[in-house]
Amino acid sequence: MTAKIFIDGEHGTTGLQIRARLAERRDIEVISIPAEKRKDPAARAEFLNAADIAILCLPDDAARESVSLIGNDTTRVIDASTAHRVAEGWVYGFAEMDKAQSAAIRDAKRVANPGCWPQGSIAFLRPLITADLLPANLPVTVNGISGYSGGGRTMIEDYEAKGAEAPDFMPYGLTLNHKHLPELQTYARLAETPLMQPAVGNFAQGMLTALPLQLGQLDRVPSGAELHAALADHYGAIDNGVVKVAPLASVERTADIDPQIHNNTNTMTLHVFANDARAQALLIAVYDNLGKGASGAAVQNMDLMLEGL
Repeated sequence: MTAKIFIDGEHGTTGLQIRARLAERRDIEVISIPAEKRKDPAARAEFLNAADIAILCLPDDAARESVSLIGNDTTRVIDASTAHRVAEGWVYGFAEMDKAQSAAIRDAKRVANPGCWPQGSIAFLRPLITADLLPANLPVTVNGISGYSGGGRTMIEDYEAKGAEAPDFMPYGLTLNHKHLPELQTYARLAETPLMQPAVGNFAQGMLTALPLQLGQLDRVPSGAELHAALADHYGAIDNGVVKVAPLASVERTADIDPQIHNNTNTMTLHVFANDARAQALLIAVYDNLGKGASGAAVQNMDLMLEGL
């Protein structure tokens, strides 16, 4: 039986990317609602209930409405919005987060696709807190930069209209209340809300997130080698994972720290830099905000869920 996939919101940025990634697939059938019926709840309900897997690429309220329109116990859902990321009954769709996470996604009825910003930090913090190298109450600050496609259609149009006049570096989230903070705190297993300082760059896609660590106040100060080894052990034990740990290196700069280096792939690379004499470390994750950060993760989760059909 060929599985039916319905992308609710396939004409948005993430939806278009998912559609493109599925274009050559012959093991699935993508069913599409006629353009004139995209906002018709009855028509959407028909397609949602006909799908084996529905992928929601919608604003939060519309995503909640879509879930409410499903009246059977067979349609499985991947929600790419923020609506259900910390909701009870939903499995978080970061397959490499734990060794058992891919199996949980495979068997889930409801999967919340991760946000692009939290993933890089969760990729570092969860294994290191689990390994007792970092405490859960560690004060955490996350910095980073993403391509303007992360802001959706309005930001894409604005940046492309301005061209070279668009800002090269534009910090945002200056109210310190970024919508991804609950997700980051929950899945990184942090006791306190982290401080997140994101920025947008004048490039279409790609991103990096940076986690600076002042380790000197800890009861036991881990070395850079210990941090690196714990991450390498964690991700080395994940079957079919797309998160890679770069070799530990002492360098002043490297071309590998380029937010666009993994564009159009689903790869995430984690880098560990440290100065043990100063008890400081800098952890940097590089990935595509439209790949592992959005549509790539959704397709990865879809493939896992297809195994469970």
